[in-house]
Amino acid sequence: MNAGNSDSPAAEPKGTLVQLKQQAERLRAHLAKLRQNLAQVRHDYSESHAAQLREANEKLVLAALHADTNAESAISDLDQLLRVSQRDALTGTPNRALILDRLDSAIAAARRHGTHIAVVFLDLDHFKPINDTLGHAGGDEVLQLVAQRLQSLVRDSDTVSRYGGDEFLVLLTEVSQASDAGSLAGRMLSALDAPSRVNDYLFHVSASVGIALYPEDGEDATTLINRADAAMYRAKRAGGGSFEFHRGDLPAHHPPQAAIAGPPRLLPPRRDFPANESGPGVQDLREANEQLTIAALNAQASESEVREAHDRQIKFMAMVAHELRNPLTPIQIAASLLANRHTDEEIPLEQLKLIIEGQVTHMSRLIDDLLEGSRVGADKLRLECSVVDLVGILAVAVATCQPSMNTRLQRLQARMPTGPLPFYGDPVRLTQIFSNLLDNASKYTPAGGDITLALEVLHETVTVTVADNGTGIAAELLPTIFDLFVQDTDVPEFAVGGLGIGLAVVRDLVEAHGGSVVGRSAGKNLGSEFVVTLPLWQSPATLTA
Repeated sequence: MNAGNSDSPAAEPKGTLVQLKQQAERLRAHLAKLRQNLAQVRHDYSESHAAQLREANEKLVLAALHADTNAESAISDLDQLLRVSQRDALTGTPNRALILDRLDSAIAAARRHGTHIAVVFLDLDHFKPINDTLGHAGGDEVLQLVAQRLQSLVRDSDTVSRYGGDEFLVLLTEVSQASDAGSLAGRMLSALDAPSRVNDYLFHVSASVGIALYPEDGEDATTLINRADAAMYRAKRAGGGSFEFHRGDLPAHHPPQAAIAGPPRLLPPRRDFPANESGPGVQDLREANEQLTIAALNAQASESEVREAHDRQIKFMAMVAHELRNPLTPIQIAASLLANRHTDEEIPLEQLKLIIEGQVTHMSRLIDDLLEGSRVGADKLRLECSVVDLVGILAVAVATCQPSMNTRLQRLQARMPTGPLPFYGDPVRLTQIFSNLLDNASKYTPAGGDITLALEVLHETVTVTVADNGTGIAAELLPTIFDLFVQDTDVPEFAVGGLGIGLAVVRDLVEAHGGSVVGRSAGKNLGSEFVVTLPLWQSPATLTA
């Protein structure tokens, strides 16, 4: 009884301990399950997060690739647009804006390194008959062919540009001497002379070429282009198919032009038969067809030239009649007043005499201009040369033009050496040169304007510059201002026009003295400048030669 009672208290704590162990096992198992669940949750979350990161990364990569593709496409489009905007659509050569930019860069590089460059101005001769015969599409093919042949002759550092219409401008960098540019011009003419076929027509291309050198002929792009253009027009007036240097810097050691210039005159386009036809009969037909084509083209060209000459003659005669009629009205009025002295309006005889004398003098001057124009056209300007003082010649020219400048309240500034400057030339013709230039400046300068006359001695030459701040000269008129009867029709009312003869006379007289004259202007209403360059001293024998 006592023993049973003693076991009962020990058994109770033991049972409680067992229960606690069982509970602890259950808790341990539950905790392990929770850990498994947590690990599974962590694993699932990591997999999902990694998938989201991978998806986001893929989208970023695709977006970056797409943006890169768009950027490359935009850059390509911009490059293409820039190329198109700087290229001639027909020939693919640099256009006027790009060649001017390259010319400015070449001048800057040449100035830094002390090197020379050349500007070659090329204009096709008689291109209108080619265009009329082949049509505009055929004419475009000819221009493309010309561009290709010119590009095949120059270096990679040089530039061939279609400057406008049938004109091309070639920039030659790092020219060691003038003869290099002349040699290339000769090769250009020979390359263009090679027979070519367009639309079953066999033809030869002739061109006139002018060359200007940096820094001898100018130190800016505009001056170099203008002087190369002027030299080209001298070659064209000589018959075409040749080249000319800017005459103010023609090198003495340059080889004779005929030796490298190629054929002086080229055949116009002519019709030909397919090459696979042969036989004496076909050959005779081919030659006869060529002759007929040449005759037809010459007839077309002659008809066009005659029509243009006739139109010019009608306009010129109308202008002359108008100019000669203007003085007749004051003369008629003065004569009427002399015949009716009994009227109430009494005008002094001296005043009437001055009116008549002034208008007669004006008519005499117009007639003298007409005679000078005919001499220019017929090449009959004669010189009676002797040793003269060029400073004194300019003083006489100033004294001749000063009264009209005073009437217009214009200011003349003359910069000349104080002492005499010996020069071999015709004093009358030299005075005429500078009087014409000063009178021209006064005519096209408004009242109160400024005119400048400057004489400068440079080594073996002398330059005389006449500048004004008047109406200026339009860019399209500059290449022809020294041609006969060329006038700017768009001039202000104050401008006193003439017959368009004075500058043509100036050019021929200057060239007769072995010199050159160029005209410059920044544009309308920006004034103009004429520069005469003359050899400072020439013996009579040298000038005659």
